[in-house]
Amino acid sequence: MLLRRDCLRWLGAAAALAGGLGARADEFEGDPYRSHVWIDMRREYLGGGRVVYDQRVQVQAPAFAEDPMNVPVSVRVDPALGPIEQIVVLVDRNPIKRVVAFQPMLALPSLSLRFKLEQASPIRAAARTADGVWHVGGTEIDSAGGGCTVSGDSRKDGSWSRTLGELSGRVFALQSEGPSSPAARLRLRVMHPMDTGLVGGVPAFFVNRLSVQDGQGRELARLQAFEPVSENPVFSLDFRSPPAGGVRIVGADNNGNRIDGRLE
Repeated sequence: MLLRRDCLRWLGAAAALAGGLGARADEFEGDPYRSHVWIDMRREYLGGGRVVYDQRVQVQAPAFAEDPMNVPVSVRVDPALGPIEQIVVLVDRNPIKRVVAFQPMLALPSLSLRFKLEQASPIRAAARTADGVWHVGGTEIDSAGGGCTVSGDSRKDGSWSRTLGELSGRVFALQSEGPSSPAARLRLRVMHPMDTGLVGGVPAFFVNRLSVQDGQGRELARLQAFEPVSENPVFSLDFRSPPAGGVRIVGADNNGNRIDGRLE
């Protein structure tokens, strides 16, 4: 009888241990990059909405960041996901983790830009569908680091003050391969130092909102940029058809400096 009781006690302990191991194995809640900071990032930047890891949200970036102050990244969302309300780009191990928030509106759910990377990290794009679900894709980038804590070239030579807020860019025609593929691409450059606030004596100073409109005043897309976006940022957006009557860009930086210009 004593032996049987001991066996039952051992079996109960083994079951409890297995349950504990299972709980620990799930501490990352399915995150493919097993990042300790990601759970808190989800709550802070995605508002506690349901998150699914989805290969239809494609993030392309170099395996190694040769220039950590200018790391290219492209986000493309498969049209099969349906309308996308917002795309948020996040970097787990940056001191400032949010890079950009993008509302496609009348644009396609695709965006390219360059950003600053402080150290090797996963980079993710979270795309919110109309049902409130965040579909998350990503990739990992290795880096020697230091991109967020170094001044840009225009800050070093003082040229930023002469070109602040200037716009340049153009719309390119693309060969459309179907109703969901792009027929036009806008490449837009905004002259701005995009200071992170992490360099001694230089406060945060960055473009924080841009509205892309057509020649008739219709809003095509909305961008909210944050400190990790690279100096003199270049954004590429895709459209199903060329914007009618050219493109107007309206926005501001976090100091209230206005940005307003047209691209014919």
